[in-house]
Amino acid sequence: MSHARRGLIVLATVLAAGLCATHVTAHQINLSTARIELSSDRIATLEVSLKGSDVDRVVGTKVIDEQTGLVDAVRLVGSTAPIIKYVAAHAVVQGADGTPCMAGPITVEPDQDGIVARLSWSCGEIAGDLVYRSTVLIDIDRAAKQVVLLGGPVTAQALLDATEIEVRLTVPPPSLLAVIGRYAAAGIEHIFLGYDHIAFLIAIMLWARRLWPVIKIVTAFTVAHSITLSLAALRIMVIPSAIIEPAIAASIVYVAAENFFSRNVDRRWRDTFVFGLIHGFGFASALQEFGLPAGTVVPALGAFNLGVELGQVAVVSVVIPTLIGLDRMLAASRDATRAASLVYMLSGIIAILGCYWIVERTFLA
Repeated sequence: MSHARRGLIVLATVLAAGLCATHVTAHQINLSTARIELSSDRIATLEVSLKGSDVDRVVGTKVIDEQTGLVDAVRLVGSTAPIIKYVAAHAVVQGADGTPCMAGPITVEPDQDGIVARLSWSCGEIAGDLVYRSTVLIDIDRAAKQVVLLGGPVTAQALLDATEIEVRLTVPPPSLLAVIGRYAAAGIEHIFLGYDHIAFLIAIMLWARRLWPVIKIVTAFTVAHSITLSLAALRIMVIPSAIIEPAIAASIVYVAAENFFSRNVDRRWRDTFVFGLIHGFGFASALQEFGLPAGTVVPALGAFNLGVELGQVAVVSVVIPTLIGLDRMLAASRDATRAASLVYMLSGIIAILGCYWIVERTFLA
């Protein structure tokens, strides 16, 4: 297959997925984000961001427009009262001894495919540390989480879940080492739980029998996704997930299908670089949901990227020896060649998964 033809197929596949994605509806995220600041006169202000699909699920409203996947402003106006009631009941600032602060008014506004609720409390009469307590989404699903960004001279971060629903507002900011460890772990977790990224890596390595082509593939993928991950995480260049997620799925279908027509692994790093740019936006979407702490943005971004690389290396370290072991088992020879039937079978399975993800992310989201 010529480079020109290969490039046209790559472009057409990605564009087709992007065009189909215009009908995508909102995902059920099960994750909320809270940004809270405490002023010198002990006024606590809070912004809670929720996906519209999660709001509809836990409150019983219908604020999502099924055609666009966005929150309908008119529907939201009619559903404001129950949303306010829910948020007020599940997010509160109080003293460390449980004494409640005086709550202020609550407002709710649409934010593309989600909503933002703004709350405030006056805590001037309460001495000592203050506590932010939240069971938003957690009351419905114990697997739900809330990322909390604590404002101030240096922003700290906390993660609330069913096992930890409170955070002190006067806690010191985390150390640089703690930030690096937290975000590196998040990057590793994203790879291990990102079955689409794993499927892509496996598909593109199925014909590999030597280390050097694999090194080129992983390096190209790393360089490419590092570029777009940084651009998107720093909000320099942002592409909606409604386009990126189906495009990632399309990249999986492409590399799996290519295994039926080409066994030239040495040149696949070119495809990997192109698709790595797309996958980088997917990594950035996960990182943005987790949040970047002000003051340590660069270390956090670098640590997350490092975690992604460690996860990829772990996948490669398992896949390549497994494939070589299968070669020897099937041929009972140390010089066994890769069985085409094995590659075709695995490529077919991965291609089917990719097609399913395209449909899921385009029409069933």
